[in-house]
Amino acid sequence: MRIHLVKEKTIKEYVKGQARSESSFEEWFLRITQADWNVPDDIKRTFGSADLLLNGSSRVVFDIGGNNYRMICKYGFGKRQVHLFVCWIGTHAEYDYLCDARKQYTVFDY
Repeated sequence: MRIHLVKEKTIKEYVKGQARSESSFEEWFLRITQADWNVPDDIKRTFGSADLLLNGSSRVVFDIGGNNYRMICKYGFGKRQVHLFVCWIGTHAEYDYLCDARKQYTVFDY
């Protein structure tokens, strides 16, 4: 199924403040537009370094830009498309802070 990216504008706004990240996020966008997902494991096939979070969260963490940036998204598989909601974007160090506080399962900044 095709992916419907919710809050794409949020990613573009983040990139404006992190100019070095632009090409990395462009590559991520390109892969999303070409992806065909039917089950969560398909996310891992498209992005080998992605981490599917457990605890029934339906969340995935994408490593972007050689692991310089992290993005947490919530996913939902519908009848015709996969909805991918951007929940949080930050640096690897900022993500580590979220993990220390165990907030990666609940953060929803956007």
